Amino acid sequence: MVGTPGKGSLLVASPTLVDPNFFRSVIFLLAHDDDEGTLGVVLNRPSLIPVDEIVPRWGDLAAAPSVLFIGGPVQPSAAICIGRTELAEAADAAGFAPLLGTLGTIDLHEDPADVPVRLAEVRVFTGYAGWEPGQLANEIRSGSWHVLKGDDQDVLSGDPEGLWSRVLRRQGGWLAVLALYPADLASN
Repeated sequence: MVGTPGKGSLLVASPTLVDPNFFRSVIFLLAHDDDEGTLGVVLNRPSLIPVDEIVPRWGDLAAAPSVLFIGGPVQPSAAICIGRTELAEAADAAGFAPLLGTLGTIDLHEDPADVPVRLAEVRVFTGYAGWEPGQLANEIRSGSWHVLKGDDQDVLSGDPEGLWSRVLRRQGGWLAVLALYPADLASN
């Protein structure tokens, strides 16, 4: 458990958070600053649109499932790309900004061959989740979010629909019990 949000950490929605944009979501934080606010992408909302329909040059590198992911409700026409390098850890370079371990954001305007780090796979998100300064802290205090340690395997998971439960289960204790919380209490 982390407790304090920061770049590379996860926000995992409490089972009682019913906002349809964030119900059972897992958000990977790309930036957090008390004065500037917070930005992240929802990791477990795949769309039905293949990556190569929107950014054809990047389709061959798309991690399975190779579809666009709904990164959040803010600026749904914007695209954010996160990629995994083949290096143990990558340094900041033109077109690549490190996030966590081998992960970094990638400039989709670049041709994949021109990115100065060798990429293993990418995930493309449309839109993002964002919070004004202080807003996320209030939501965490109210119990809407659990701030947990990020794992680079979560970002490019081949089973995004099961990510919420998996992340909670691996925490152990009472957070692991939350993974069993029914999506619909009426079906309990």
